[in-house]
Amino acid sequence: NANGVLPSFVAGSLGLSLNEGAYMAEIVRAGIISVDEGQTEAAQSLGMSKRQTLRGIVLPQAMRIIIPPTGNETISMLKTTSLVYAIAVTELFTATQNISNTNYEVVPLLLVASVWYLFFTSLLTIGQYYIERYYARGSSRALPPTPIQRLRQSFFHLRVEPVPTLS
Repeated sequence: NANGVLPSFVAGSLGLSLNEGAYMAEIVRAGIISVDEGQTEAAQSLGMSKRQTLRGIVLPQAMRIIIPPTGNETISMLKTTSLVYAIAVTELFTATQNISNTNYEVVPLLLVASVWYLFFTSLLTIGQYYIERYYARGSSRALPPTPIQRLRQSFFHLRVEPVPTLS
């Protein structure tokens, strides 16, 4: 009995974590090697240690490369959690199926599950947008306005000037 050795939830978490860890290691590696070697050489010529160089010079520049695929992998992992039902872990999709088996309302419950997945995916996407924006500071191009800034601009541009009255 495999459940006696490792509980289903721990096995599911471990499987998802190892899978994501492999992708994340490659993403971080690609981000770090994307930083020009001249940056490291300049930091060493200033007398910075390897740790200071990595923390103060390389990683801030690499984050521009690391953040987009990391956000995408996080969203992908959220969707991948539905696979743990194969090892008897109750997650959102399995809970939806269990409820629909008792009340025979399959389509409405699948719509509810879809809305939940959409909600969590949207939250992660919004968070990713602002994190990417934070790490894009200092790049050679200007940052586009945020959705809130665009809303404010459109609101203030629509302001109607009062019509002068004849007195």
